[in-house]
Amino acid sequence: MSDATGTVIAAAIAFAAAVIGAVVAGMYAKRGAEAGGRKAVEAALAQVHGQAAAEHWQWVRSQRHQAFAALLEAYAALDEVLVRITPEVRGGAGLDEATGDEFRERTVELKAKTSQLALWGPNEANLLAYAVTGKSMAVVGALIQAAGESSSNLSVAWSGFDQARNEMTQVYASFLQRAGEIIRDPVQPVS
Repeated sequence: MSDATGTVIAAAIAFAAAVIGAVVAGMYAKRGAEAGGRKAVEAALAQVHGQAAAEHWQWVRSQRHQAFAALLEAYAALDEVLVRITPEVRGGAGLDEATGDEFRERTVELKAKTSQLALWGPNEANLLAYAVTGKSMAVVGALIQAAGESSSNLSVAWSGFDQARNEMTQVYASFLQRAGEIIRDPVQPVS
């Protein structure tokens, strides 16, 4: 074999090695790009899911805040009527139809806001909200009963009213404290 033939064969082998090397490198580059692409898609999906969960949590927190505020507003409206009417009834005035209607409207509103809060939780706040509603209705019932009592049973009726009013105030304070803790807690769970 001559030097020229050896050079041509060496060049052909070098060319074939370069082509084979390029093909192999291309295959590995393709696999690497596919793996990198999959990882990028997985990372993007994880980020999107994480962001969606964070936004959902913020939305639920906002809904809770609004539901708590609405319940507190409904309670305050009912309490305002109680504060206004109780001294009159203690003084011997009866409950007229307009006052009865006002109590019904306020208790219906309080029940509605309690039910609305039940959508957003958490369960502990729901239980306290229902307790506030129940105790508030008991106070209204005790006031109505005291307004209708004869003088012989009046002290017992007012004692029952005062006890119901104290219980309502206590459960309201518990709800208010827990609602504040929930709203201020930056990691409060959604459920």
